[in-house]
Order: sequence, then structure tokens, then C-alpha cells
Amino acid sequence: MLNQSPVGVVLLSQDLTASKAFYAGQLGLEVLEESEEAIAYASGQTRLTVTASTTGSKDEQTKAAWRVSDLRAELDELAKAGVTPEEYDTDDITTVDGIADRGTVWASWILDPDGNALGIEQPK
Repeated sequence: MLNQSPVGVVLLSQDLTASKAFYAGQLGLEVLEESEEAIAYASGQTRLTVTASTTGSKDEQTKAAWRVSDLRAELDELAKAGVTPEEYDTDDITTVDGIADRGTVWASWILDPDGNALGIEQPK
């Protein structure tokens, strides 16, 4: 049944070359498959696919999120690769040094080259 199977994420990209530099180069995800239409990456036991698009994503909502055991350590590793977390100060989200307290999790967000918001969460 579906509730026992991993689910894959599909993101849109207007520039697969820039996406590959980000996902494989900066985030260190392994390329599983690559074509002119899409690139599939391994992330833990799941699969993240980035597909070519003429429009990309048009909203700022989080498109995918990783669950990690040490958010600060992950952000420090990402900083070494030139990836910095977004900073927010809104009615809904306020970050301090890239991290927001979301009740049950500590959360951070990074953006890929197409502006897809990617969350990183550490359960409390």
C-alpha cells in the first residue's frame, strides 16, 4: 500500500544545468538518471526529480523538506558549499540565524536556482 512506500518529490526548473550545479554540486545529491527533460537524484531512501519547465514554479511555498537530526550542523555544511538559509521576519515566520521555531520542529529554508523553497527540519 502507498502508506508503506517512499514518495518522490518532483520540482520544476527553467535551467537544468543550474539545477544540477545546485543539487549535485552544492547539496551533494547523487545523480541517478539524467536526460534533457529531467534529472533524478537520490536523497536517503527517496528520490528527488527536477524536470525541465518553461514556466517553473510560481509560488513561494515550501516544495520539499528534509528531516535531519542536527539542523545547525546541516546549515554549517551547506554554508561551506555556498548555500545560505533564507531569513524571514513575518507574522508567521521569524528566523534567527536562518532557523525558525515552528512548535514541534526547528526549521530553515533554502532556495534552489529556480526559487523553489526547500525546507530543512529538526524535530524537537
